[in-house]
Amino acid sequence: MNIAIFGNEYQQQHIDGIACLVSVLRQRGVKTSVEAKFHEFLTKAGVELADVSPFDAHHVPDVDMAMSLGGDGTFLTTVMWIGSRQTPIVGINTGHLGYLTAYQLDEANEAVGQLLAGDYDVEERTMLEAHCQGVDIRHPYALNDIAILRHDTSAMLEMETQLSGKTLTTYQGDGLIVSTPTGSTAYNLSAGGPIMAPSTRCVVLSPVSPHSLTMRPLVVPDDEVVTITTRSRACHYQLSVDGEEHVCPTGSTVTVRKAPFKAFVVLPRGRHFTTALRQKLHWGTH
Repeated sequence: MNIAIFGNEYQQQHIDGIACLVSVLRQRGVKTSVEAKFHEFLTKAGVELADVSPFDAHHVPDVDMAMSLGGDGTFLTTVMWIGSRQTPIVGINTGHLGYLTAYQLDEANEAVGQLLAGDYDVEERTMLEAHCQGVDIRHPYALNDIAILRHDTSAMLEMETQLSGKTLTTYQGDGLIVSTPTGSTAYNLSAGGPIMAPSTRCVVLSPVSPHSLTMRPLVVPDDEVVTITTRSRACHYQLSVDGEEHVCPTGSTVTVRKAPFKAFVVLPRGRHFTTALRQKLHWGTH
């Protein structure tokens, strides 16, 4: 098996665990490569990487699986770099919540055994694609959400929204989130939107601080094309694609549609999304 590892440089406290994971992979004959910046960080931290090659994130090698070492942000970055390759991604959590990740770092030995034995499930996750007039979005695909937000101003946004060419409404407020089912437990949840099962074929539009009590989250089929023309007294607004920020001119139109490919997320065999709700979001805890 060939595995490409992605990570971040804010994991000094987890160096021993990461070193153990890399050692386990090498001992079990897994051909391992590490993203160049993370490789440099691990080398400086004293992790033995003698036969582990670095790679440029812009040129990810052909591998059987990608491994994300970090939290949800690192997982989303891994999805961004893997892109349309549709390579399965396994998340090893060293962050805080790690909702998207399948394993904790102290479970790494067990996880490697399951991966090598093929004892895991791969779940397909819908992704979104964003375009904005006159704005170069280098990575237009999102696993979690695409959001329109105020940019360095208190001016209200007016977001004229259509679904597949049909007028929906004009949202007035601080922003609008278009979320996948995977992202429904992220920003969407904070904005009062519903939690959706990851396999649900829909997206949710959730207004951010709406200026009307009638503006509620709306769930629509994922084959709808959402177009949002944003106006404001401010000259610009912010477009966030899985947290990657872009500045768009007021009056421009953002188009959001289902991406032409899906993300493939590795989960322990038989793991149900409700497990993460209970263990990580403390669903139903009194």
